[in-house]
Amino acid sequence: MSTPNIAIIGAGVAGLTLARVLQVHGIHSTVFELDTFARSRDQGGTLDLHPESGQAALHAAGLFSKFQTYIRSDAQEHRTLDKHGVIHVHVKSEDNTVGRPEIDRGDLRQLLVDSIEKDAIQWGTRIHEIKPSQENANKYTVVYNGGHEATFDLVVGADGAWSKVRALLSSAKPVYSSLSFIELRITDAETRFPEILETTGRGGCFIVSDGKLLGAGCNADKTMRIYAGIPIEEDQFSETNTIFSKPAEGRRYLLDKYADWDDRLKDLICHCDDVIIPRPIYALPVPHVWENKPGLTLIGDAAHLMSPFAGAGANMAMWDGTELALAISDAVKTGKPLVDAVTDFERRMYEMTRPKAELSASNLKLLTSEATVPQLVQVWTKQMTGEKSACEE
Repeated sequence: MSTPNIAIIGAGVAGLTLARVLQVHGIHSTVFELDTFARSRDQGGTLDLHPESGQAALHAAGLFSKFQTYIRSDAQEHRTLDKHGVIHVHVKSEDNTVGRPEIDRGDLRQLLVDSIEKDAIQWGTRIHEIKPSQENANKYTVVYNGGHEATFDLVVGADGAWSKVRALLSSAKPVYSSLSFIELRITDAETRFPEILETTGRGGCFIVSDGKLLGAGCNADKTMRIYAGIPIEEDQFSETNTIFSKPAEGRRYLLDKYADWDDRLKDLICHCDDVIIPRPIYALPVPHVWENKPGLTLIGDAAHLMSPFAGAGANMAMWDGTELALAISDAVKTGKPLVDAVTDFERRMYEMTRPKAELSASNLKLLTSEATVPQLVQVWTKQMTGEKSACEE
């Protein structure tokens, strides 16, 4: 087949990985992204890249060596605590043998952006409509930035949780999990509050009790990110958003939720910056499948949005981008119809991501239960060693 004209909607790690691996195989794509540049908005904390997915994607993209210069060795440390500040698990960075190196999300996005041809990413692009082409029923036209149009052989929805492309393929919508993360930050935590890092360490710290969570970790710039995981009813979002828009009120609200937690842990809230951001946790139904339509497909959160409790979202997004790129490249080389290549990819994606989404959902349910920290640690240990855990049965 001739080289297809491909549009990628969204320049997150899924879309960027797809664009980069296509480029490695000599296939140009156009990435449409609302952000005005790679770091125009905050990209979040760190993430660990798994060998079979995130790391494999970077190998396929020819970026693994560069990635190694960004690895956060200090972020390899991990602690699991209860609300009394008792450490139940402490994996030091030098003892971490899992093989999942950490990188700041912003650095990963920049690494991918820098590897892609400059004219491939259309920054500051607002998508108005994606519609079937008038000339060819198997192609789609992207309408953007006030009426500009371009037609493509394949439009890939890599546009996240509230994907515009998904609506063309599936009636499924993300469902609220009943849990929200309230994101807090402490700028230059290491210098200003070294006593906090004595409790949490510099890597990932996970504190859980009574169905509530506190997660903490530092970026390379020494900003500590804290995520307070609390149940909030969906019809209370407007009220709580108002509360969190006022820093003093937001802190009081959270301190009340963690009233009986150790003072060392409440310091994560007491000393946070004035920017407090509610992040409700949504997920797509499991499994999320759709009938293939020529000219369209989905990857990343657009295809399989899940809660963060399997640590798989970004890794699966990068796996998606890589596998779709390889499927397209193979079709170009062998003459296989593009629709067949995409259909085969979607089938493999369902098989690959469904267990991760199921695990994420079951872990969320377990974390918001009355399970004790030792019980949680036992489940997580079984998951890491590949044994069947109670939450998977």
